[in-house]
Amino acid sequence: MPNITLDHPDLKRILVIRLDNIGDVVLTSPFLRALRKAYPSSRITLLASPAGAQVVPMLPWVDDCISWRPVWQEVNSQSIHTPSMDDELVSLLKFGHFSAAFILTSFAQSPYPPASIAFRADIPIRIGQSKEFGGGLLTQWIRPLPDHIHQAERNLHLLDEVGIPRHGSHLELKIQPHAQSTADQLLAQNGVDPRRPFIILVPGASCDARRYDPERFTQTAELLAEDESGPPVVILGSQKDVDVLKPIRQVKNHKGRIFTLMGRTSVLEFAGIIRRSKLVICNNSSALHFADAFQIPQVILYSGTEYIEQWAPRASEAAILYRPVACSPCYRFQCPYHKQCLDIQPVEVVTRVHELLQATEELADQPPAAVSLRTSG
Repeated sequence: MPNITLDHPDLKRILVIRLDNIGDVVLTSPFLRALRKAYPSSRITLLASPAGAQVVPMLPWVDDCISWRPVWQEVNSQSIHTPSMDDELVSLLKFGHFSAAFILTSFAQSPYPPASIAFRADIPIRIGQSKEFGGGLLTQWIRPLPDHIHQAERNLHLLDEVGIPRHGSHLELKIQPHAQSTADQLLAQNGVDPRRPFIILVPGASCDARRYDPERFTQTAELLAEDESGPPVVILGSQKDVDVLKPIRQVKNHKGRIFTLMGRTSVLEFAGIIRRSKLVICNNSSALHFADAFQIPQVILYSGTEYIEQWAPRASEAAILYRPVACSPCYRFQCPYHKQCLDIQPVEVVTRVHELLQATEELADQPPAAVSLRTSG
């Protein structure tokens, strides 16, 4: 399909819509970087969920953020939402006098609900991608790439099709010095030297179907801590993780080598601590994308809910652990079986951690084009 030329080079106020989770907003960074390069004098506003809005201080290409929780993003059908709330959002966007709206969606989402809001808010240019026809709600309707394409690439496809050049395709976040200092202080206050190597373990994820067994995560942390010659382990997570992942709270602290900061960091501190780490162990979660943005090596427990190609790290070296299953990808929030896709023993996780640490140390003095360490199992 030929490119659609965006015939409005002087867009003074641009709205970018990405109403989803924290990791999804991190994945917008290549898109936002290119948009800022193309429109250096424009004011760029991001319309994000309350969770995603927490990433904005690390996105230097964004001038303003509107935090909103719309009904079309609600997983819980019982959530309280009235038509007047949509009217309020329309009024808010009208007040912004936006020249164009770029609507970013995942492969499973429709651009038409936010396009309808943008239409009602008199935003003249509305750009989004969908397999389905939606009449005049989108002024520039773009057919998407196949579903299995990486979601950062899906965002960039929107720019490709309207003739805006890319400015690199890597994820990127900028942590301000004061935010990094706060993260470093939090580590130091809890017995971790931010200047020395440490491993991060992040057992949380946005839904249960993506979470590796917390008891096995606990065993993984304890096995790593037994090796006194290796880096200490720092466990990170949100307050929600503290409530859900109870076994992690009972981890045995071998000789003061396991440090639990779950529920004690802001998103900025969470990112700053990941940036300082030697290696990250996580599920398919926002931690994966933070580590990728900072090019931190990872061992990922990747469930069968999605294609690996959709969310896998693109820059950081990674060992991706999973078990092939017939029901993948299922896109479920709860697994109706026993999460056989994550039937991975802690000793295998620890083995991959040691292999990756050794390999990255061997590559430390080599040029950036060194051989990738991506593996699966």
